[in-house]
Amino acid sequence: MLQARLGLYLDLIRWNRPAGWLLLLWPTLSALWIAAGGFPGWHLIIVFTLGTILMRSAGCCVNDVADADFDKHVKRTAQRPVTSGRVGKKEALLLGAFLALLAFGLVLTTNAATILWSFAALAIAIAYPFAKRFVSMPQAVLGVAFSFGIPMAFAAVQGRVPLLAWILLLGNLFWVLAYDTEYAMVDRDDDLRIGMKTSAITLGRFDVAAITLFYVIYMLFWLIAGIGSAPAAIKLIVIIAAAAQIFWHWQLIRTRSREGCFTAFRQNHWLGFTLFAGIAAASWFQ
Repeated sequence: MLQARLGLYLDLIRWNRPAGWLLLLWPTLSALWIAAGGFPGWHLIIVFTLGTILMRSAGCCVNDVADADFDKHVKRTAQRPVTSGRVGKKEALLLGAFLALLAFGLVLTTNAATILWSFAALAIAIAYPFAKRFVSMPQAVLGVAFSFGIPMAFAAVQGRVPLLAWILLLGNLFWVLAYDTEYAMVDRDDDLRIGMKTSAITLGRFDVAAITLFYVIYMLFWLIAGIGSAPAAIKLIVIIAAAAQIFWHWQLIRTRSREGCFTAFRQNHWLGFTLFAGIAAASWFQ
């Protein structure tokens, strides 16, 4: 019985789908390296890595409770633990609160600035699931939520959040718009039927072109602000590797098939890793 319950909880927090927390982790680690001018120390790496996993898991709990009545009408989400009734809504919220408290415990080992910014991060994370009812492009709200590890990383290293952190957050927001629009394209038919608002619906026939543009803007922001001072060889390798991935994503989504769009979404973390690897490599030459 206990083992079965644990299995449901792991399914609820998407434990077997690490792509979600990797999408949060790479820009956060990148920001840590930039803020520190190199290796930020094992303490902050552990705090932000575990914190990212915990908060993403807590977010899944809140999201599934908020969307339970919608998810039962969507093929991909109909069998989620909360949607299918195998985990109660109150039970899921309690699990989410417990995971968020664990993450907050990690934040308490940093500094006052990081602790204060963590409350803003929590508020945005809670707001996102409900934005889908009112905002035509809720992926923009998700973009802020999924990018908030960046200012928190700067706060943890420098005790403040400089303009550079917000520039990187804005750039990262375009990456979230790109990959979450790919994700929304998977469910577009179901979302249209139930009246859910998504960027895939709002962008219509311009979805593929917009996603490609979002990727390009994201890369420009991070290439200039993130590794602008890196050696030319590192920048060239990052540009080639990133451009190849963006082209591959375009190939996957251009026919708008469910399988292609879902594959594109799930593989996005490699693009984030490419930027992080470039930033970490560049720090060796500073």
